[in-house]
Amino acid sequence: MIAKLYGRIDETGVDHLVIDVNGVGYLVQASARTLSALGKTDDFATVFTEMQVSENDMRLIGFATREERDWFRLLTGVQGVGGKVGLAILSAIEPQDLALAIGSGDAAMVARANGVGPKLASRIVNELKDKVGALAGLGGGAKLMATSAANGNHAQDAMSALANLGFKPSDAGNTVAQAVEELGPDATLDALVRLALKRASR
Repeated sequence: MIAKLYGRIDETGVDHLVIDVNGVGYLVQASARTLSALGKTDDFATVFTEMQVSENDMRLIGFATREERDWFRLLTGVQGVGGKVGLAILSAIEPQDLALAIGSGDAAMVARANGVGPKLASRIVNELKDKVGALAGLGGGAKLMATSAANGNHAQDAMSALANLGFKPSDAGNTVAQAVEELGPDATLDALVRLALKRASR
């Protein structure tokens, strides 16, 4: 299993790149977001990879971060989501926005990706809402009541969104409280959830 490649970007295409590792060129399929993040021809880059093997095909899928690769694995675990659709979703939606969409049950956002209809988007949201919390690895104490008092309904809604992602109430309260402290009491719900997810992924 090839988990990671480091080398010079030899060429790039619409949905792939060739990375030269000590004279060996690896053809790696990737999302538009990954291709943009990795750089241009002749740059050196690290590509995190996932190998897909079928009866008549074997391919490497590349990602700029481990987080993106973990999301790809989750997405392709859903019935009806193959490698092509998984990459299309990650091209259209950033991991943090995807977590927010799944946590809030926003199937319409998932359906923005090419090749994802309303029915498949709903299946993705329903199947992953109990799994995505494991990606963040939240920890810490409980600040549930203090956070609610500090920021009213936005804090409560933010904690509810994190709870829907699989976080424990105490962990959600602690993380949202930190976000409130950093952003201030007038922060929007979207800003609170985004910062909480960003902190959780560190």
